[in-house]
Amino acid sequence: MQDLPYYSLKHRDYTIEGYSRGAVQTYWRIPEFHLGFDLGAQPWSFMGTPNWIVSHSHMDHLAALPQYVTRRRMMKMTPPTIYLPSEAKVPAEQLLFQWQRLDRGRLPCTLVPIDPGMEIAISRNVLVKTFAAKHSIDAMSFIVYQVKTKLKPEYLDLPGEQIRDLRLSGADITYEVQTPLVAYTGDSRPEVLTSHPDFLSAQVLIAEMTFISLEHPLATIHKFGHSDLADFVSLKDQFKNEVVIASHFSTRYSEKQIERQVDKYLPGRLNGRLKLFM
Repeated sequence: MQDLPYYSLKHRDYTIEGYSRGAVQTYWRIPEFHLGFDLGAQPWSFMGTPNWIVSHSHMDHLAALPQYVTRRRMMKMTPPTIYLPSEAKVPAEQLLFQWQRLDRGRLPCTLVPIDPGMEIAISRNVLVKTFAAKHSIDAMSFIVYQVKTKLKPEYLDLPGEQIRDLRLSGADITYEVQTPLVAYTGDSRPEVLTSHPDFLSAQVLIAEMTFISLEHPLATIHKFGHSDLADFVSLKDQFKNEVVIASHFSTRYSEKQIERQVDKYLPGRLNGRLKLFM
């Protein structure tokens, strides 16, 4: 069976899988974290991922919602949890209700409204923080953190029994370390990249580069909530990420046109760190 297209990139001990074309479809996931971003379409192999976070309610980011939910029901999987912008929750519930009437089957899931400035605990060790994006409608960007609890330095040399007794007594002997692993801009003007330092320092950055011609007025591109190759050029010395994935290219460009323009204005592709998911 031929599945929907997606790229796969293994980095450290996790995998980035996904695909995005502007106004067509966008879907990403990190299978090891049991987490996906956006439901513009739903590859069959993505169905097992139980948690999805939707950046905004444009159709190319949300159209597969009923398909994904009903597939999990058909395969007798647990109902998924889908986080989506607060203003989209009621319309999404109404959409699912109408699809239940059309499909004559239940669409069980948990829809959780989210807003910028929130923290979403996916698991004990995976935390997602939400940020306001700059798009044509209300939208969000996200950063995925690995969370670890470590023993405070002053207790490192104590024997295990004493550490146990301190913990049982209620003493505060640990501290939390949050490491930014993956940043995801969704659809947004470039300002989101500098809105928080972790966007440009996360191990992996997934960012939109809808336009690449450098001929369109940037003011117009930004007005409609998108980014251009020129924005990447202006930030080229600020990317501290180990991998930068550019995606969401406009369908007006062929793959060869995208590669030519990127290689012209970003020769070396950020020392090999820039990956084009087309």
